[in-house]
Amino acid sequence: MNPANHSQVTGFVLLGLSQVWELRFLFFIVFSVVYLLTVMGNLLIVAIVTSDPHLHTTMYFLLGNLSFLDFCYATITAPRMLVDLLSGNPVISFGSCLTQLFFFHFIGGIKIFLLTVMAYDRYVAISQPLRYTLIMNRTVCGLLMVASWVGGFVHSIVQVGLTIQLPFCGPDKLDNFYCDVPQLIKLACTDTFVLELLMVSNNGLVTLMCFLVLLGSYTALLFMLRGHSWEGRSKALSTCASHIAVVTYTMVTPMLNPAIYTLRNKEVIVAMKKLWRRQKDLLGPLEH
Repeated sequence: MNPANHSQVTGFVLLGLSQVWELRFLFFIVFSVVYLLTVMGNLLIVAIVTSDPHLHTTMYFLLGNLSFLDFCYATITAPRMLVDLLSGNPVISFGSCLTQLFFFHFIGGIKIFLLTVMAYDRYVAISQPLRYTLIMNRTVCGLLMVASWVGGFVHSIVQVGLTIQLPFCGPDKLDNFYCDVPQLIKLACTDTFVLELLMVSNNGLVTLMCFLVLLGSYTALLFMLRGHSWEGRSKALSTCASHIAVVTYTMVTPMLNPAIYTLRNKEVIVAMKKLWRRQKDLLGPLEH
């Protein structure tokens, strides 16, 4: 089947979360609050990590990047969803749909690879404390970040490349509030069995491999910490559970990450207070 002869659909109708106005308005209120907290929480972490020299370490560099990615990840779908909840015509063009799909998988892929890098960073910090700064120096950290971005890009471009060749000749109703591969494939006017197999393999392999690395890394850490205090073991277990939870990345996860990873940290709290006092000092003269 030649896509050029059959691709007639120029846009898709996003069915969203509900067709009932009262429910849509309720969802709008709830998710507006969630998105606002997501933006404020994650950008606050980025500002804190950037502004305080005491937090210019590998661990906080990775945490700052994670917060920035969480902000980007939520922004890919949330603003559009909020507008569509109040709109009577939630239609997205084919090009915009593919763009959203690309960035959704691009940022999501980077996040998964970054979480794997973070697990490796914590493993080195606990297993090789004397050589940690030598192993996780700025060059290595930078290369790992570049690798995460490249990995996310390759993962995403594969998804888009496999999707863009499909013929879409109707129907045009997308059973979701954003564009993603599984829903788009259902609308294709051709047999997509092989394509679905390739996409599931691509998604599943990336997620599974990173998940196994995370699980193996923190399992090894727990064994190493058996001789440590209960407080140390509890902290390691908490971090392990947090990483595993984030791998499942839902819309609410970016809002929770600042609290899970950073805001409970004493150094971050001290830096936050410094940033707050600095802002008060700057705004003080303006108020008078």
